[in-house]
Amino acid sequence: MPKYIITTGGVMSGLGKGIASASIGKILQSYGYKISMVKIDPYINIDAGTMNPFEHGEVFVLDDGGEVDMDLGTYERFLSINLSRKNNITTGKAYKIVIDKERKGEYLGKTVQIIPHVTNEIKKQIRTAAKGSDITIIEIGGTVGDIESMPFLEAVRQLRREEGPENVLFVHVTLIPVMKVVGEQKTKPTQHSVQRLREAGIQPDFILGRCEVPLLEKTKKKIADFCNVHQDEVISDPDAESIYEVPLILEEEGLGKMIAKKLKLKAKQDLKKWKQLVERMKNSKETITVALAGKYTALGDSYVSIMESLKHAGISNKCKIKIKWIETEEFEEDPRNLKELDDVDGLVVPGGFGSRGAEGKIAAINYARKNNIPFLGLCYGFQLAAVGFAREVCGLKDANTTENDPKTKHPVITILPEQYAVKEMGATMRLGAMPCDIEKGTLAYSLYKKERIYERHRHRYELNPDYIDTLESHGLKFSGKYPKKQIMEILELPGHPFFMATQFHPEFKSRLENPSPPFVGFVRACLDRKNRNT
Repeated sequence: MPKYIITTGGVMSGLGKGIASASIGKILQSYGYKISMVKIDPYINIDAGTMNPFEHGEVFVLDDGGEVDMDLGTYERFLSINLSRKNNITTGKAYKIVIDKERKGEYLGKTVQIIPHVTNEIKKQIRTAAKGSDITIIEIGGTVGDIESMPFLEAVRQLRREEGPENVLFVHVTLIPVMKVVGEQKTKPTQHSVQRLREAGIQPDFILGRCEVPLLEKTKKKIADFCNVHQDEVISDPDAESIYEVPLILEEEGLGKMIAKKLKLKAKQDLKKWKQLVERMKNSKETITVALAGKYTALGDSYVSIMESLKHAGISNKCKIKIKWIETEEFEEDPRNLKELDDVDGLVVPGGFGSRGAEGKIAAINYARKNNIPFLGLCYGFQLAAVGFAREVCGLKDANTTENDPKTKHPVITILPEQYAVKEMGATMRLGAMPCDIEKGTLAYSLYKKERIYERHRHRYELNPDYIDTLESHGLKFSGKYPKKQIMEILELPGHPFFMATQFHPEFKSRLENPSPPFVGFVRACLDRKNRNT
């Protein structure tokens, strides 16, 4: 019978419920159990695909093309598993199914209500996502007390009653602030948060106290007294140097073994490899600086997969990564600002949309190409690299993407043919994992070491096939291609220390235990550049 662990949050969002959930999953996975993860997002959007990254962080893409919350990326990176769109439940998704059934008359004339119809649908989706796993961890987004979360809290309350207390337990993540004036760990926010949870009919089995420093025993005792849990069930979850330390911290607190005891599981820990990777990351003596020239640099969560992929590659190359955020509009205002790139070890241009900062990105890519600075382009970065090369090397001065200039004389980047008929924005791009054939003897092949790979996509535009010959005749190499149609997937520049761009998003499949090959190669080239210059 499947087991369920539900994580809820209190006081404020952004406490790290996703990391806590993934860490619990990692611990239980190390015990030998098959883990599934579910993120519940109480927003009315069907999925995250139409949301601005400033609103909700990065839009993460899964193998099946699901555009989901960034926490699913955290789950995949921690557990080295591939999830699907069924692992992300939203208010919009649940309500749409219920309303569609009502319109078809499937409720046989009954009054359709939140209880039981919506809550039943939520439970059905949870159980569907749990199939084939031993333990499913369900993270409920937002905080206890949010009006949007109420149907989901009610659904998981019912789930515990239906499945039995030996098969369902609750972990509540809450803030323990420290008032600088008095220097005391304050428990009142946690008391109120747990009170709201109990008002919803849920008694937490464990309370994870998020604090800058480990919880004092007197703090744990006070929380236990007021929140109806044992003192050892109050778990210290302090700030860590790396998010990948959290499973080790929680296991040291005994959380895994206590969960195993409550759910009647066997606990055989084996986090040795994980601990070795974390220690290698912490003990790396060299540091490289990578410029990230994006559109949403004011919010780091917009590029969390890229930042984590760089960390993974850093561990592989025994170095740490320092990110220098670049607003490329400053390159448009004054091209002399491009000299900033002389002080970095490499340049990443990530995915994105729209014209803002695009000319600055092209200028940065061209500067990296001409000055032998390692460059990695992702999706939009691939497209702008092709545009910049067409302008400066092929002599096509007006080359552009039709996304930014529909009337360009040289549409080097143009919309995918199947996108012309698209009427709605949500879930209509070229999405998900697709094959890419790699040519032997290329940089891409030296990194992937295989002729066919599968990487994830999220784009509407592609390299115009009419310009392939022109670009290649001037020295650009398309080393990866989609086998079913003439879609270029990887470009590189032979003779350059590292100049590579992908139409796909390799960052979505990078794992701590299995780093993304393009990132590993890029970081290695950055390290070589730094060592040459010192």
